[in-house]
Amino acid sequence: MASTLIQYVVVRKDLISTLKWPVGAVIAQACHACSAVMYQYHDDPVTKQYTADLDNMHKCVLEISDEAKLKTLSENLTAADILHKMWVEQPENYPTCLVTKPYLKEEIQSHFKKLKLFK
Repeated sequence: MASTLIQYVVVRKDLISTLKWPVGAVIAQACHACSAVMYQYHDDPVTKQYTADLDNMHKCVLEISDEAKLKTLSENLTAADILHKMWVEQPENYPTCLVTKPYLKEEIQSHFKKLKLFK
């Protein structure tokens, strides 16, 4: 069985539940982050492989409770040399989500196992 390439998208749940952002605005944050990370790492060989079959890309959209936990996740990913983009909405300066560049699932899934699917 071929290895799965995946991109993890992690969104702050409190943007909707506590701060009362519209769902569409939160989805836009994830879209911004996905676009940014794909542009940032467009020359990466795994990114090229991931985008070679656009109709079969795999993404996993997860939720994280708040800004502090999102920042901690970003720090942990950085420490593990996992390339990602934290999207910070301007001019508010709110970290809203983060997205990894594409990776082989087995290389990075352990960093996301404790997170639930976004709903």
